[in-house]
Amino acid sequence: MDFSNKVSIKEVGPRDGLQNESEMVPTDAKIEWINMLSDSGTSYIEISSFVHPKWIPQLKDATEVAKKIKRNPNVTYAALVPNSTGLERALEVNIDEVCLFLSASETHNKKNINKSIADTLPVLESVSTESKKANKTVRGYVSTVFGCPYEGDIDTDKVISICDKLLTMGVDELSLGDTIGVADPAQVAKVLEELLRYFPKEKLAMHFHNTRGTALANVLVALDYGITNFDSAVGGLGGCPYAKGASGNLATDDLLYMLHRMGVVTGINEKNIIEAALYIEKYVKNLSSNQMKILKSER
Repeated sequence: MDFSNKVSIKEVGPRDGLQNESEMVPTDAKIEWINMLSDSGTSYIEISSFVHPKWIPQLKDATEVAKKIKRNPNVTYAALVPNSTGLERALEVNIDEVCLFLSASETHNKKNINKSIADTLPVLESVSTESKKANKTVRGYVSTVFGCPYEGDIDTDKVISICDKLLTMGVDELSLGDTIGVADPAQVAKVLEELLRYFPKEKLAMHFHNTRGTALANVLVALDYGITNFDSAVGGLGGCPYAKGASGNLATDDLLYMLHRMGVVTGINEKNIIEAALYIEKYVKNLSSNQMKILKSER
C-alpha cells in the first residue's frame, strides 16, 4: 500500500456521537469532555449542532456549550448549521467552521431535513455565502454516499453532482458519509475512482460508520487513494436518528491504534483520547470501540 505518513482526524463525537443518545448528556459534562478532547492534540472538534431543539433535543444546549468551553488556539471548533437562523446562532458564539449537510438520497434527505435535495441546495448556498462573509471556513457533509436505508444503492453520478454543487458554492471540504455503515473496501475504491476524476483528494474527507465492522478496512483503501482526512468519534459513539439500524461512528481510539502502529502521524495522544472515552462513558450507552472493550476486560 502507498499512503501518507500524516493524517488529519476530525473528532465528531460531541455532535454526531451524542445526537443519537436516548438521554441528554449534562451540559457541564459535555463541556468537560470537549475540554479533554481539546487537550488531546486533536486539531478539530465538531462541538454541537445549531438545529432547532425539537429536531435534535440532545444538542439544544449548543450555545451554552460553545460559550463555556476552553478554546485551544490550535483547535478548530466546528458546528453543524442547517439554515440562516442556525448560522446566526453559530456566529454569535464565534464558531470557527460551519458545517452544512444534505444527503445523496432524496428519501433520506426528506426524512433528515424535511426538504427535497433541490430545495435544500439554495438554503445551503445562502449559509455558505454568509459564512464566507464572516470569514469562516465551510465544510459539507454528504450523507448516504455508499447506501441508503430507504433507497438502497446510490448512483455515484448523483454524489458527484451534489459534490460539484457544494464546491461551487464555496465549500472548502467535503465529508463523504457511509451513514448506515454498509460500505465495503471494493465499493470505497470504486466510488473514489470516480470522484477523484473530478475533485482533488485534498478536498475530500471520509466519514465511515462501523455498523458491520468494515470501517478500518475502508480507511485503509481511502488511504491508498491518497485521502488524508477522516472523521471519527471517541469510543465509537454515534448513529443517525433518521437511518434505522445505523450504529456508531468509526471509533477515534481504534483508528489511532491502527494508524500509529502503521507509522502514520496524527498529532493526537492516544492515552488522552482513552481518558476522554472513559469519562464520557459515564453518561452514554453506545460506546462500541474495540479499545474500550479491551480496557473493560482488563479492569
